[in-house]
Amino acid sequence: MPVDNAAELLKYYEVYETIGSGGFAKVKLGRHILTGEKVAIKIMDKKDLGNDLPRVKIEIEAMKNLSHQHVCRLYHVIETSTKIFMVLEHCPGGELFDYIIAKARLSEEETRVFFRQIVSALAYVHSQGYAHRDLKPENLLIDENHNLKLIDFGLCAKPKGGLGYELKTCCGSPAYAAPELIQGRAYIGSEADVWSMGVLLYALLCGFLPFDDDNCMVLYRKITRGHYDHPHWLSPGSILLLNQMMQVEPKLRVTVRQLLDHPWVMEGYSSPVEWRSKQPLGHVDEDCITEMAVHLKRSRKSTVQLVSQWKYDQTTATYLLLLAKKQRGKPVRLRPEPPAQDLTCSPLQEPRYKTTLHFCEDEDEDEEAEPPVILGPLEVPSGGPWVRRSPRTQEENPVSLGAVCLSLVCFSLGLFVIVSSEAGLHAGRKRAEPASAYAIDRERIHPRKQANVENKENVGGATPEPRGGTRSPSPPRTPVSSRRNGRPPKTTLTTPNNNSQRHSHNDSSSNNNSGHVADTRRAAGSSSEQPPEKQCVEQPVEGELEVLPFSPDRRSRSLDIATPQSDSAQKRKAGKVFGSLERGLDKVITMLTPSKKKALRDGPRRIKAQYNVTLTSQTNAEQVLNQILSILPEKNVDFVQKGYTLKCRTRSDFGKVTLQFELEVCVLCRPPVVGVRRQRLKGDAWVYKHLVEDILSTSRV
Repeated sequence: MPVDNAAELLKYYEVYETIGSGGFAKVKLGRHILTGEKVAIKIMDKKDLGNDLPRVKIEIEAMKNLSHQHVCRLYHVIETSTKIFMVLEHCPGGELFDYIIAKARLSEEETRVFFRQIVSALAYVHSQGYAHRDLKPENLLIDENHNLKLIDFGLCAKPKGGLGYELKTCCGSPAYAAPELIQGRAYIGSEADVWSMGVLLYALLCGFLPFDDDNCMVLYRKITRGHYDHPHWLSPGSILLLNQMMQVEPKLRVTVRQLLDHPWVMEGYSSPVEWRSKQPLGHVDEDCITEMAVHLKRSRKSTVQLVSQWKYDQTTATYLLLLAKKQRGKPVRLRPEPPAQDLTCSPLQEPRYKTTLHFCEDEDEDEEAEPPVILGPLEVPSGGPWVRRSPRTQEENPVSLGAVCLSLVCFSLGLFVIVSSEAGLHAGRKRAEPASAYAIDRERIHPRKQANVENKENVGGATPEPRGGTRSPSPPRTPVSSRRNGRPPKTTLTTPNNNSQRHSHNDSSSNNNSGHVADTRRAAGSSSEQPPEKQCVEQPVEGELEVLPFSPDRRSRSLDIATPQSDSAQKRKAGKVFGSLERGLDKVITMLTPSKKKALRDGPRRIKAQYNVTLTSQTNAEQVLNQILSILPEKNVDFVQKGYTLKCRTRSDFGKVTLQFELEVCVLCRPPVVGVRRQRLKGDAWVYKHLVEDILSTSRV
């Protein structure tokens, strides 16, 4: 179903920040709108894929045929004219590799728990006729229950003659590749996977690789010889199992079937590894079908038939995510579907659509000017009355149809928009008349702009480079809140009450405001007569569109407040036109309201202890940040600073980005010490490990 850009994706998902990146793919965090479940969205550009496009097709086909408790689940596939989107199960625990780094090495008991899950996943994959061929810690994710999920089936193979059929393609990661692959010989896929499992088990128990060298030729010689060190902490049972798995001769290796009840694997357990799927393909859950049938207004039988097609479209994704909710003990419920809107025409959706997805290779370098439209919530004083406009006043101060519609829509969404003369939304400018006033706190508006800078990655229209962003370590780069620079002057917006309006109208011949009213009428120009309506008087702000926070209790008000009580016909007409918009009000408000978490912080983020956070001996976050900033140029690391987060990258001699990672200075809740959160986004995992360890040790934090 080729469609343009990301419109099809945004129909079903909210898209957030980048959580991973590879050679030709980028992974973003998302949320399925109907179920509210978090997902991982793998984004691939067809042009960048080139000859690897068939590999992606193989991965998609394999994941459609695999359903196992330790295999990452595929929910949805969306193909456009230029991109492929794979919606996958979200695993918040990150990569097993990062877990190994944090622990230095795992105990034998904890290693056994993980290894049994790896054996279970591989036994199931092999039973379906597939060989993975790229098994490594980076391709194993940890879910919210601390269980492993196998990912990345881009190099998998399903021989037509079965797993016993010999393969000839040399692929995978060199450090985990079996000797027969390196030597260019024909090999059996399942046997090559067992060797990779042995290298992975060694990395879990020791914290480093059995075969490792910067020179590829030296590395290949070590692998073909099969000699590696046995650290003193390895138990005899562990050494025996490693030797059985990393046999240079493939026929002498232990098989996956033998691993299911191997003595080392069985230690502390009463039963062999359970490799059969607890989530078999074709199973249909009655509760999920019932909820979908009610939502789709279909019979249960037709809903079962629709789900059973397994097209991996919106229907499949909704069913599988509902099933995931049920398995976690959550209510099997779907959210009300928002009203269908044209993303290309809607004045409210357009800014979001254009500023949600940003798929360029170097997101930090392709920044544009800040968009002139800012949407956000606003507050209105509980006692603040509205100015009712008479038909005569409406005739003399006409407003364009587009402005009326935009005002009604914005009001129904809890938005109060102040339009400047340059915005071009009104046919004429309306002057504010003095009466009971309340102030606009501009300090509350500007953090909304800064939020786009803080979380730039989840917006398409980039913003100017944030304060402190640099690649030079010279001056201290401690983030400073704009609040320390003093509060800017407030702009006062006056809202006259009904009494003052009538008094002003009656005494206009003797009042000095009469000239002002005449100017207003002349500026408004002439237009067709519009029906009377209640309006709040607006104060023009030169050159930009400003928004005020709106009290939550007013967000759910009916659209009837935007029309006069006396004109019931007009009220019914407005309710008919815009009534459907109110039903999706909560969804749209959530979409447009800026998150407080994304605002620029005064200090470092406070987090709980995580395995990818390195603890320091210091309590001053600024000092730790400046120490790291002074070291990065010495290590030939380019970086961009966003508050207390450093987006780092290294390049090859030819300018190609070889490694991307993040370092964030944060404060732990318990104990209250400064930590450094690290996350690899792109590049070789072990190179990343050595570089980050070198940076942190050199900076002496």
